[in-house]
Amino acid sequence: MVSPGPEQARPAPSETSGTPGRPALLRFDGWITGIGTASGTRLVLGHWPRSPFGPFSDVMVETAEGHRVLLAPTRRTADFIAGTYAFDEVGVVPVGVRTDGAHWSVDAGPLLTLRFTVGRRGPLGLLLRAVPGRVAASTACATALDPLARLLLGLRTCGSAGGGRYEWYGARDLRRVTAATAVYEGRDLGAAGPVVPPVLFGFGSTPRGPSQVRVTTTVRVPEGQRV
Repeated sequence: MVSPGPEQARPAPSETSGTPGRPALLRFDGWITGIGTASGTRLVLGHWPRSPFGPFSDVMVETAEGHRVLLAPTRRTADFIAGTYAFDEVGVVPVGVRTDGAHWSVDAGPLLTLRFTVGRRGPLGLLLRAVPGRVAASTACATALDPLARLLLGLRTCGSAGGGRYEWYGARDLRRVTAATAVYEGRDLGAAGPVVPPVLFGFGSTPRGPSQVRVTTTVRVPEGQRV
């Protein structure tokens, strides 16, 4: 698994473990890529160089019929993600991510092959990059931006998740996905397109246009809940 760019040299985000009377705050630092396809299947890749579980990647798949599948590399990561989001099926398979500049390659066992290219930043990406990283990654910033994100983009940056958890998305960069190919369960999914309809794994979706978001995700886990 290879992490792109200079972000690799930055220190891991902080997290707090649960103490009596206090919930745990778990931080995942990496990239979320959302891609629609001509077949109607939508794909969401989470690539996490820094997380409470160590570096890992996962893929969420929603078919045109609305069947939601999680592909995660270990039982522990699969259980945590499935306890936070909603799926109809969970598969534990190796999920490998390789990068070569703007080109990404994703292989999830024998089930999925995904290749995509990331383009330049647009105005929103430039604006997000201008915000200091610690500010953009904070739960306070995600909370403050939630009404604006809902109004302008139809997205949520914070909200209730499964298992009594609460989640914040701190967006720090945004780039368009300019090209993609995907084969799922031996079927070519066709040309890349918008993430339409929105995916229904949790309280929020990804941007409508195929895109990659640099993000720090914070999950508040209730007191005493094992992860």
